[in-house]
Amino acid sequence: MQWFRDMWTKEGPGIPKDAPAKTGVALFADILAREWWEMVKLNILFILASLFVVTLPAALAAMARVSVALVEDRNTYLLRDFAEAFLRYFWRATAWGLVLTGGLALGIYAILSYAAGARDNLMLAAPLAVALVATAFLAVTACHLIALMVVRDLPALRLLRLATLASVTRPLPALAALAFNAALWLAHILFYPVSVFMPATFNFSLGMFAVAFGVHRAAMMVLDVPTHCKPNARDAS
Repeated sequence: MQWFRDMWTKEGPGIPKDAPAKTGVALFADILAREWWEMVKLNILFILASLFVVTLPAALAAMARVSVALVEDRNTYLLRDFAEAFLRYFWRATAWGLVLTGGLALGIYAILSYAAGARDNLMLAAPLAVALVATAFLAVTACHLIALMVVRDLPALRLLRLATLASVTRPLPALAALAFNAALWLAHILFYPVSVFMPATFNFSLGMFAVAFGVHRAAMMVLDVPTHCKPNARDAS
């Protein structure tokens, strides 16, 4: 019965001290495997906090704050950290939410208008391309802005400037995170009704975690905070 006792009492292989630090997709999958249950609970908190609609931007900021902590491998006390961030960033997140939502709505309206007109007039293809690039850049900037907002308290203009700089410096990881979010919701639509519980269990929190993971390095770069100098932090991308 030695094997049976060893199965429960023998030390596991552990993690080699000289093992290289994981990066990129491998690190993303590693954090997801460790924190999936926290993300499920975070998803539920987000849904409850955003039921009144007007609280949606603050709920997003609170979820971003917890997601950044997960990316940096910091200890989190989910309910406390979420509630504190929700109250702390309520007004700032609401103001930025209105501005960014308005900008994205105008961009999408321009895309749809030019796309409809371009069918009959190829001259509208150029402004359509401009509208697509501008809207995509605004979405990337929004991703960096929410991460920077919950990492450091900054004046509005400096926050916008740093978010823009981060978007110019490293736009591809943020675009990849947005594509990952689009894929999540596309899977929900394609596999409905089998996927009916996806939004209730992990779509929102996993999507925000992907955004926080994708923009983390750029946020640290523009803040001049080397990732390796942060306590318990890991290279996120």
